[in-house]
Amino acid sequence: MSKAISQVPFAVNEPVRTYEPGSAQVKSLIATYKKMWKEKVAIPMVIGGKEITTKTEVRISSPQDHKHDLGVYYQGNMKHVDSAIKAALDAKEKWNALGWEHRAAIFLKAADLLAGPYRDKLNAATMIGQGKNVHQAEIDAACEFIDFLRFNVEFMTELYSEQPVSDEGIWNRSEYRPLEGFCFAITPFNFTAIAGNLPTCMALMGNVVVWKPSNMQIYSATVIMEVLTEAGLPAGVINMVFTDGAQTAKQVLAHPDFAGLHFTGSTPVFQSMWKTIGANIDQYKTYPRIVGETGGKDFVMVHPSANVEAVATALVRGAFEYQGQKCSAASRAYIPKSLWKDVKKVMDAQLKTVKVGSPEDPSNFVNAVIDQKSFDKCKGYIERAQASKSAKVVFGGQCDSKKGWFVHPTVIETTDPQYESIVEEIFGPILTVYIYEDKAWEETLELVDQTSPYSLTGAIFAQDRYAIAEAYHALENASGNFYINDKPTGAVVGQQPFGGARASGTNDKAGSKMNLLRWVSARSIKETFVSPKDYKYPFLG
Repeated sequence: MSKAISQVPFAVNEPVRTYEPGSAQVKSLIATYKKMWKEKVAIPMVIGGKEITTKTEVRISSPQDHKHDLGVYYQGNMKHVDSAIKAALDAKEKWNALGWEHRAAIFLKAADLLAGPYRDKLNAATMIGQGKNVHQAEIDAACEFIDFLRFNVEFMTELYSEQPVSDEGIWNRSEYRPLEGFCFAITPFNFTAIAGNLPTCMALMGNVVVWKPSNMQIYSATVIMEVLTEAGLPAGVINMVFTDGAQTAKQVLAHPDFAGLHFTGSTPVFQSMWKTIGANIDQYKTYPRIVGETGGKDFVMVHPSANVEAVATALVRGAFEYQGQKCSAASRAYIPKSLWKDVKKVMDAQLKTVKVGSPEDPSNFVNAVIDQKSFDKCKGYIERAQASKSAKVVFGGQCDSKKGWFVHPTVIETTDPQYESIVEEIFGPILTVYIYEDKAWEETLELVDQTSPYSLTGAIFAQDRYAIAEAYHALENASGNFYINDKPTGAVVGQQPFGGARASGTNDKAGSKMNLLRWVSARSIKETFVSPKDYKYPFLG
């Protein structure tokens, strides 16, 4: 046991590298990219600290060149899920007993490994497997994941330090136990940092985890496991499986020791899992914790007093960075008639300079969407808009799948505030703009609030402070992260805790102490120094 009250290193956000043309940073990263591109990988699952291969090999390709062979990963079955659960439960007692300082040290070491020797490797894996350019990979795979690891350690110590008051003659204490059982992490393709944070934040609090990454993120997921292993994470604490999603969920959620779900993905899948948990509730030893972030249809609301250049820039960045494949991406904008002509002019000038292509060329701002399913979905929305009487494509619209899944930045203008692309989540580089009459400002605020079932991110652009205040209150429940005169993307750990409500999730705010609170079970302890020796209270005389 510890014989000191330790102070962890003060957490600060990892500086973002700029990767300016010709710099040593960009040369090193692109060299790593090219080296990894030529390699053929065979990626195993990791269960109980052991690398597990199977007879079922699944080909890995890259969004920017779906014909290029990167290698394979080994797909498992439900026996492997059972093995992962067993490995987690077998590791639980020893992991629970380990002092928090030792847990903290493991994840702080992982952060330093990512900041140093593994930075290029994880960024390059994210660029190759998930189609991110150098900047998007850096702010995600490197900086955000490092921030999660460091800030979560600091948040853990803050949580542990929160103690009750004690009356005379007694000592009251609170301890924050890990959940009783094992936890299940399901992570998406679009953020390497989310894939790393969901299992590690639970493990940091003393839990053991079965982790199922997205099949489209396995290339960078295996680098994460490599880093955690080198950082000293004991075998069985986090077990990574590559198995069928629906079958895995069914298997895990039927286990009596299932204690918590940490999920990022689609709303229908999350709702289905919640229903399954509810149906199985009498089988569990404890009530499971359920945390989910499930997407969005994020808005930019523009007031007639807004700065035209700021609006246009926010739309180009917010809608088209990482091909719009962010839960927070700007996908619907409401622009007053008096500004639209000028906003469109600035957007036109900016979009003419946007290059589309492989991340291997750092000058490409937009890269390929993740797979053919996403490509076909985006193409369908574009083609229907081109044929529609209530919508038109004003920028972009080109789609090319010969080599990679490339969809050019596309802006659809609609006269129908309920047109499909302004209502439905697309998850691609498509922005839909609705032009409203300037005098209809208040009615449009109501429209923004009621159009989508989601409530993740949103932005207001205005120079008029009364208008900002009005939007601030009218859109109070329309987003969990609200931006004033900025794009609705780019939340930073420790600065803007991230999460939304309504159909966007449970709003448990990744990158904050409140998220860690979901992965512990508090115990209150009262110690009386001198115990009573007679049952009689003073009122009895």
